[in-house]
Amino acid sequence: MSRPTVLMPGPMNETVLTGTAEHFDVIRLWEADDPDAVLAERAKDITAVATGGTAIDGAFLDRLPALRIVASFGVGYDKIDAVAAAERGVIVTNTPGVLDDEVADTALGLLLMTARELSRAERYLRAGSWPDGAYPLTKATLKGRTMGILGLGRIGEAIAHRARAFGIDIAYHNRHRKDVAYTYYPTLLELATAVDILMIVIPGGDETRHLVNAEVLKALGPDGILINIARGTVVDEAALAEALATNIILSAGLDVFEHEPQVHPALLDLPNAVLLPHVGSATIPTRNAMGQLVVDNLLNWFTHGTPLTAVQESTDLVRRSPA
Repeated sequence: MSRPTVLMPGPMNETVLTGTAEHFDVIRLWEADDPDAVLAERAKDITAVATGGTAIDGAFLDRLPALRIVASFGVGYDKIDAVAAAERGVIVTNTPGVLDDEVADTALGLLLMTARELSRAERYLRAGSWPDGAYPLTKATLKGRTMGILGLGRIGEAIAHRARAFGIDIAYHNRHRKDVAYTYYPTLLELATAVDILMIVIPGGDETRHLVNAEVLKALGPDGILINIARGTVVDEAALAEALATNIILSAGLDVFEHEPQVHPALLDLPNAVLLPHVGSATIPTRNAMGQLVVDNLLNWFTHGTPLTAVQESTDLVRRSPA
């Protein structure tokens, strides 16, 4: 019996490479001398795609008439047009849950580094400046602060749980109120006005592009700290650089950027910006768990007709799938 054919447009985690090779006929498109010719020749065979960040739109989907599932590596899937996929009967999956704690830890690490200037203090020591005098006292502390979480999903709740252990009060803004004890604000602007830490945990995409803009940053205020571990496109980086340079807000900690791996030049020169190269989930155990979930989504689909972690846009397709 022939094995299902899985298209892999670009390199992926070793767990995905090994797991898919064991169970499927895998087309490693990035290794092909002529990718377009390979697609044209094998299109009728390809029923699944495994991807770690390749843009997949309607035009790409139309080239694969037998496609039924796209298994994406990561929680965010803004590079995949999940609506176009659903319209074509194609289910999209992601890898939620297995990276929540790792990303939440990174978020709190960024907050500590940003508020207490820990990375600046380390640079001060490494530069040999300590013998000339102690590092200056920092203005900010976490005591008495309120964190506003933009996007109280699984990762947002994991961040809230950790922040509460630091004595930080929690508020949030979602499209809908949740059954939680935290204070809810119906608009982002109201949330930003009420808090002095704004933690961004929402998906990217057109709907959230530049949602955190100059008006929101002004509402956050001169003692405000912005942390983004979600998607860089959510923040207007030019407005953020201006807000940091002119003390409209106190500081920012960023793990994600609008045009990765490029970073807005103005941010690089700002001492009150802590910048990480998108390492929120970047540990070997977590990335391997994410890779295994990609494989398990494909296996469950081909074995039982349903995926394990379909994205919201694919919900109706999953309901119609055989159990």
